[in-house]
Amino acid sequence: MKTAGRTDIGRIRLVNEDRAVVLPEENGVTLAVVADGMGGHQAGDIASQMAIETIQEELRGLDPLVSEEDCEAAVRAAIEKANETIYQFASGRDQYHGMGTTVVVTVALKGRLVIGHIGDSRAYLAGEGNLTQLTEDHSLVNELVRSGQITQEEAQHHPRRNVLTRALGTEASIKVDVRRFDWNPGDIVLLCSDGLSGLVDSGSLLEILQSEGDLDGKVNRLVDSALEAGGDDNITVVLIENGPELTEEEG
Repeated sequence: MKTAGRTDIGRIRLVNEDRAVVLPEENGVTLAVVADGMGGHQAGDIASQMAIETIQEELRGLDPLVSEEDCEAAVRAAIEKANETIYQFASGRDQYHGMGTTVVVTVALKGRLVIGHIGDSRAYLAGEGNLTQLTEDHSLVNELVRSGQITQEEAQHHPRRNVLTRALGTEASIKVDVRRFDWNPGDIVLLCSDGLSGLVDSGSLLEILQSEGDLDGKVNRLVDSALEAGGDDNITVVLIENGPELTEEEG
């Protein structure tokens, strides 16, 4: 598997509250995490950093032969541990009250993915000419779209599009969405904060992911697209590519 990532403060924000980590090919397991922090007094960047560090520590060294059920349970437990850590930290410090973060976690094995998330940071899968969103935003506008009160197009410009219905660290306990997916050689997983997905449409994302060049070049083009669209938020992008299968001669 190949990986690449980049985070950018954007054109408006004074602090980058996004964090990301990629642990590539550790015993055949690739771990990637993106978190988008929120809260005043630099609480957002503390929350996102704590999420990244806790989840990384909990999932480091995962057995590549782990069953899908056990992998799902491990991802859920790691996110719940991060929630507990952030919540307890904030509870004892008035200046950090209410701080939190989104998080999207991907454990990538050769033919399967396990993805857990809270909030509106997203995971996409690009393959066979299609881009599929693998996560569903825990946001007010997504609830309005699902209930038919507004359209997907209206959601893009809704004044409360940044309001989350679920975040990591803001409550003592949290419901984590964890799902598993198949992926094939040549497929690319995109993890991103809403600084990308909120400004660049899915057609443009797919076009860049399918373009010629290496993953680093694609990451840079994705970030640059968000900056060109206004860059009104922090932008974080991580890509994981399922390398092509080796023939017997190559292997």
